[in-house]
Amino acid sequence: MRCVFDQQTIAARVAAMGREISRDYHGRDLLLVGILKGAFVFLADLVRALSLPVEVDFVRVASYGSATTSSGTCTVTKDLEADPAGRDVLLVEDIADSGRTLAFLVERLRARGARSVAACVLIDKTERRERALDLAYTGFTVPAGFLVGYGLDYAERYRHLPAIYALEPGEDAVTA
Repeated sequence: MRCVFDQQTIAARVAAMGREISRDYHGRDLLLVGILKGAFVFLADLVRALSLPVEVDFVRVASYGSATTSSGTCTVTKDLEADPAGRDVLLVEDIADSGRTLAFLVERLRARGARSVAACVLIDKTERRERALDLAYTGFTVPAGFLVGYGLDYAERYRHLPAIYALEPGEDAVTA
């Protein structure tokens, strides 16, 4: 594995994103929706970087399983407990890849009456983008590669790593 973003770089960028979000949503009723499982580490750090009160909820959408490419089908396996109707919703995602999950959730939340829906992603990976996305906040943009660490996983492994790493071609990710 090769380190792509170290802990200090991630912390600095998350802090900057927290300032941007706090400025943009000042005085508004903001619901942060973390997309499980990958976003939990990023969301925890992002919430602590905010200077405004927010409500936090989670949604889980299955599309990858244990594969490295999306199956193409989005299925909600854990829905929101908070009502998004009439509220500003900020989706918090670890990585935007094909764009299908975020596009699916944006449409779903708008249909449920959210006042506004925006997306905040730690990593915008553009190589396999299939759906156009309007990302309000982006931590880092990478053109390609399979990333792990800081919540990102491969077959449910490596989420615990404190930095973000790229799996090298031909590397056995399970034993890396």
